[in-house]
Amino acid sequence: MKRRFIRKITALSLAAITLLLVGCGTTTESKDNACDTKLSEDIPGWKRYATEEPVIFDWYINYSWFVTGWGNNLVSKKITEDTGVSVNFIVPKGNAEQKLNSLISTDSLPDLITLEWWDMGINEMISKDMVYALNELADQYDPYFYKIADGTVVDWYTANDGNIYSYPSSSTTPQDMENNKNIASNQTFLVRKDIYEAIGSPDMSTVEGFSDAVRKAVEMFPEVNGEPLIPIGAHEFDEIGCPSFDKYLMNYLAIPYEKDGQFYDRFTDEEYLKWLKAFRQLGEEGYLADCIFVDNRTQMSEKIERGQYFCMMYQRTDLADQQKVLYKSNPDSIYMAIEGPRNSNGDDPKLPVNTINGWTVTLISKNCKHPDRAIAFMNYLISDYGQKITSIGIEGETYDIIDGKYVLKPEVETLLYADRKAYDATYGSDNAYWMLQDNVMQSQWMPPSKEPVHQMEEWTYKYAAYTGQYEIYVKEESQVGFAKDRIEKLWSKTLPQLLLAKDDAEFDAIVEDFKAQREELGYEMLLKEETRQIIENKRRLGLE
Repeated sequence: MKRRFIRKITALSLAAITLLLVGCGTTTESKDNACDTKLSEDIPGWKRYATEEPVIFDWYINYSWFVTGWGNNLVSKKITEDTGVSVNFIVPKGNAEQKLNSLISTDSLPDLITLEWWDMGINEMISKDMVYALNELADQYDPYFYKIADGTVVDWYTANDGNIYSYPSSSTTPQDMENNKNIASNQTFLVRKDIYEAIGSPDMSTVEGFSDAVRKAVEMFPEVNGEPLIPIGAHEFDEIGCPSFDKYLMNYLAIPYEKDGQFYDRFTDEEYLKWLKAFRQLGEEGYLADCIFVDNRTQMSEKIERGQYFCMMYQRTDLADQQKVLYKSNPDSIYMAIEGPRNSNGDDPKLPVNTINGWTVTLISKNCKHPDRAIAFMNYLISDYGQKITSIGIEGETYDIIDGKYVLKPEVETLLYADRKAYDATYGSDNAYWMLQDNVMQSQWMPPSKEPVHQMEEWTYKYAAYTGQYEIYVKEESQVGFAKDRIEKLWSKTLPQLLLAKDDAEFDAIVEDFKAQREELGYEMLLKEETRQIIENKRRLGLE
């Protein structure tokens, strides 16, 4: 379990608590009623508010693919019963960045906002005083926050002004890595099991072995279920590149993040470029399908569900639902993790786990009319109790405790592995509401995953590596932020050109042009800032 922390009570926070104890001049009934109960770090705020007038929070999720509703499944009903809070989820129908920018520019942020931790909109919301400081809300309404929040995470997310404005999901600290043996990476190299075995289960860790395997797979299986076999699958290409063909491939090859105390240029590493040239050669031969450059996640999911890809550089959780469909129709048609691309020395891959930054962060908007209820609701979800509800559900209804172990009920487990959409609609556990999930905490009670997803997860254990010290964040409006943005966009244009180059000579020329343009865009300035942040991050994380 993650460590908690003891708050230092400042004069300001003490004054705020005293004000509540002697009588608060508030404008909402819930705030007036809150004054009748003594505030304590040991008494969860949601227990005080549960019997008050129900409230509904609008919660913006910055992902168009999130479709789980609230109020019909077991978990959301239980959370509403416990807290008196219901949720109306809002998701972007089109471009998420445009939707968020519109909400910010029109000062129409919903009560709660969840988005990627690196999104530049967070800094804008804070600078424009559009979101509450969580510690100030905790001081005034629910000091239980200080008991259940992870101290290391709070320290990390505390801004220069001393306030914490957001709390992450899926955060992992270096201490978590030390104390837990089975923390998995999400990055995997996958092959379709039946096709891989049919071509002789070849070694795909070398350029030659990889290329030969792709050629043989297409030769033996030009079609699957009436659809053309797609030799190599990857995440979608976007405005900063393609993670499969850049970051994932670099991690398979164990390319370092730093050398000689400097942030290392992974994008022009010789091993990396050698493998990109191998993909270019396969492209020249017709083995890079046009669709991989243009398909979005929905289109890829449909093709995964049909088993159209031979091999994939992909996140295992992003195809878990499709994997279950394949398993149900034909257990041999699933995807499995194997040893994929490696560097010339054959070094093990270094696959990142979630870092202290986590995945997403959640903030409370100052448009929220019930900030007291909002902080209590957030604390409910962060707490051990809330984490247990959102992860494994309700004892006696979704699971039983047998011989000290948490065991899913057979009918619940069956539905989980057979039909995720139906499972979410019926039960809503297993992190259907993932916005504040703490995977490390949840490992206390979550049953181990089973096939057809267990093998992909277990394969990553031995290669999992902590890389939080190398996660760099620069303000978009700063000079170095402007340089980073332009360089990332340059790379997003360069990567497809490299993969589609007509020959190695053209490939080399594109690389040199990229390097020259990058210098003009301020690469040395960015490199200096990245190096500075690595040093600072190591210090803050105790990794010096």
